[in-house]
Amino acid sequence: MLFKSMLHFMILIYATYVQAFYLPGLAPVSFCKLENANDKCLSVIKLYVNSLDSVDFIIPYEYSRFDFCEDTDKSDTSPSENLGQVVFGERIRPSPYKFKFNENMTCKEVCTKTYKKDNKEDDAKLDFLKKGIMQNYQHHWIVDNMPVTWCYDVADTENKKYCSTGFPIGCWVAENGDPKDACVINPKYSEKNTYYVFNHVSITITFHEGNGEQWSGARLLSAKVEPSSVDHDYTTEGGETKVKSCPIIKAKGIKGGINDNPDGIKISYTYDIKFEPNNNLKWASRWDYILESMPHTKIHWFSIMNSMVIVLFLSGMIGMILLRTLHRDISRYNQLIDSGEDAQEEFGWKLVHGDVFRPPSHGMFLSVCVGMGLQIGIMVFITLGFACLGFLSPANRGALMTCVLVLFVCLAAVGGYSSARVYKTLGGEHWKTNVIMTAFFFPGIVFGLFFILNLALWVKNSSAAIPFGTLVALLALWFGVSVPLTFLGAYLGFKKPSIELPVRTNQIPRQIPEQSIYTRSFPCIVMGGILPFGCIFIQLFFILNSLWSHQIYYMFGFLFLVYIILLITCSETTVLLCYFHLCAEDYHWWWRSFLTSAFTGVYLFAYSVHYFMTKLSISGHTSIFLYFGYTTIMVLLFSLLTGTIGFVACFYFVHKIYGAVKVD
Repeated sequence: MLFKSMLHFMILIYATYVQAFYLPGLAPVSFCKLENANDKCLSVIKLYVNSLDSVDFIIPYEYSRFDFCEDTDKSDTSPSENLGQVVFGERIRPSPYKFKFNENMTCKEVCTKTYKKDNKEDDAKLDFLKKGIMQNYQHHWIVDNMPVTWCYDVADTENKKYCSTGFPIGCWVAENGDPKDACVINPKYSEKNTYYVFNHVSITITFHEGNGEQWSGARLLSAKVEPSSVDHDYTTEGGETKVKSCPIIKAKGIKGGINDNPDGIKISYTYDIKFEPNNNLKWASRWDYILESMPHTKIHWFSIMNSMVIVLFLSGMIGMILLRTLHRDISRYNQLIDSGEDAQEEFGWKLVHGDVFRPPSHGMFLSVCVGMGLQIGIMVFITLGFACLGFLSPANRGALMTCVLVLFVCLAAVGGYSSARVYKTLGGEHWKTNVIMTAFFFPGIVFGLFFILNLALWVKNSSAAIPFGTLVALLALWFGVSVPLTFLGAYLGFKKPSIELPVRTNQIPRQIPEQSIYTRSFPCIVMGGILPFGCIFIQLFFILNSLWSHQIYYMFGFLFLVYIILLITCSETTVLLCYFHLCAEDYHWWWRSFLTSAFTGVYLFAYSVHYFMTKLSISGHTSIFLYFGYTTIMVLLFSLLTGTIGFVACFYFVHKIYGAVKVD
């Protein structure tokens, strides 16, 4: 009792010296005016720019590719990017937009770009800018690790604004006078066959003032932008032309090319900045207004709960049928053995006990698939667990992809171990071939597809193209970490004895009777993937939106729950169909159990095609090639995951039921 009291006292004393900590990249930054600036707060707010992308074209580009204003301060450096950011194509660079805290400014000139007549280089730059406007490319600006948002009214919704994490670089009106994309926001953008550059932005920054006790200064809550096209008024001072005013009512329209304008084309980039205090909102909740306004990511609770109830009801019904039927069958078989009746009285799944564990054809490849599937499954489980705890929030850029890559590499030992165990249970003897295939086959396919897609991005000079150094780093992770861990896991797997099977296998295979259309392999495999796909298609829509429509995905709690339901549904569906086949005296369950759940990936691919046809407006051969290339990688990994779930559940089920009956 005394020891426990002393322990509690020591913990209390220690707790008084413990300070809270923040995850890297998520710590709050305090700002204050220049005269109050000190080591604990900053006076200058820096704005960073990310790669520009479009929902119509998958190929992103660097900010400098569009000939916007560049930062001339050599002391400014780009933030360090982690592996996930590089793989995802994020290229965060410093910008010339710098603001002094709580200092409002109007019509501040950043730079002026001049495109001269009969200049091929200027003509090419202007054409690329116009092409970006036509393809609806979006800016992505960052202030204090927060996205600069563009909030506008949502159609058919009263008092509802959607805050996008990007805003367009401009808009254009077609030759028939039809305004495209962002031109519908203002009737002044209406001249036919005209490109309007959004060269002026009005930025509003809200902040929360500190109370001076826990922290001093102010913390930024939001940064919102209103882009517009402005035909500036100029004045000449000391022989230098400068921007005089920013008349919002005059739009900067570009018609034709440089040669169609005798004096060339001049585009000035300016901004307004306004600061507004807001002490009603806390710094920890500053992402809420973005996440709550996201269209297509607003979860309708009734729909989600309805889907969960249906899935759980079906799963419970399947489990109840199997338990009641199997309990009756096992009791009846054991009573026949105890009563000494002839073996000819056996019927149903008991008849194939001498063949049910006969090794399948291509058993080595099956073991490789199962090993890779378990590696992916555990990786997904741990990743979603970290995401639910908040470690992989949208504010921690690139953390999700970094976590996936690191876990996939470190869990290679699990893949090698499980592949070796399955292969040894199947009686395989070529262990060297098995471990080499486990280490190189599927990782090689994924890396090969990824490299081909990266080549397409290289050809287009896209910012999403992985640099050569990063490719070398990925190869080093593969060959230097993943492959040795795979060999280590395989070594431990082959050292252990094979899984003990409950029944012996006959030397002569039993003839399988002719099957009805309902118990044949292909129809059952096709039907087996429907129910698992029904569990995920709602969340799948949100995931595809985050990947291709550039929306933020943050509902990892729901995704983790759906993943658990997917595990249960794949397992029970495969077990139920396996039981029907065994009752029909078809003992070829090894590959069928894997393919039944793996066929969910085929439905995933079909849904991706449907999403591409109905929800996206992607055009261009390269963009279409990239979409289906990345979709193929996703479908392959997903099929390995679901197929392994079905195989493991079915193996456990078959092992359990044949171990429960008495066999002569």
